[in-house]
Amino acid sequence: MSTGCSSQKVKWVWCIGLALLLILAIAALNSQRNVRPNPVSTTIAKVPDSLGELMTSSEKLFPHCDVAHLNLLCMEGLPGGEHAAVDGQLKQLDNWAARIKSETDRHWHRYQQNPAEFNRSEGFFRMLIMSVAVAEEFRIQYDPVRQTNFTTSTAHDGFFASPDLVFLTGLLGEGRKGTCSSLPVLYVALGRRLGYPLHLVTTKGHLFVRWEGQGERFNIEATSHGLNTFDDDYYRQWPFAVTAEEEQAEGYLRNLDPKGELALFLSIRGLCFRDNGRLGEAAEAFSAAARLAPQCRSYSEMCRHLVASAPR
Repeated sequence: MSTGCSSQKVKWVWCIGLALLLILAIAALNSQRNVRPNPVSTTIAKVPDSLGELMTSSEKLFPHCDVAHLNLLCMEGLPGGEHAAVDGQLKQLDNWAARIKSETDRHWHRYQQNPAEFNRSEGFFRMLIMSVAVAEEFRIQYDPVRQTNFTTSTAHDGFFASPDLVFLTGLLGEGRKGTCSSLPVLYVALGRRLGYPLHLVTTKGHLFVRWEGQGERFNIEATSHGLNTFDDDYYRQWPFAVTAEEEQAEGYLRNLDPKGELALFLSIRGLCFRDNGRLGEAAEAFSAAARLAPQCRSYSEMCRHLVASAPR
């Protein structure tokens, strides 16, 4: 009897020891992976299927909408917009985000072993992995035809004549080309799928990305090679000098809220209509933008200008 009890105890001790070893092995494996939970909810609401439905829906819906879906809906009715396969393009963004997560997890040990290499910033590390994937794996690039000197650009240089190059469609299509109007939106759309606290921010004649959350705040220039970060004062001078009065009146250098994001996309829509000679539709787009973001003075000013310029 005593021998049997002793044998049973040994078996139990052996089983418990094996279980502990298994737990420790799993813990060790997870410690080498990026298992930090997403700090921002990645739940994305269903957006109306058309721009008309979106504009008549409750504004309470906007904070829960996918920024990419809002952007793509604003292509409706523009040249090239009739070929936009929105569901397929959104699925492509999902796939790209999954690929970025895989690469982030694979390289997580580099940040853990030497955080100084990444400015001791988890956010910087994450955005660096994203920028490498966007440029090298997804082959995204700034449209070389539109890489002009900002100081020589004018309101009538046709920058917005090709909607594909200022909306996400150009980045998600075969050409994989965009501009400062679309590249920051791509970064934010991908980042939010990964739970990153990313925001769109405007300055005079330009759009950039800001990481603000998890105790970190830094700006990201989405149009340059690699990952470049600049402070707010840089964007007060580049690409154009911004006065304190302009910064206040236009809402520059502030994180756009969901209504501000949609208003921005509508203003880009309006500029596309303008550069394609459709001034009435351009005025309608700017009127809608002004209603959503009345604090942005240039939207209402552009609307008045277009109404006055439209043929009667």
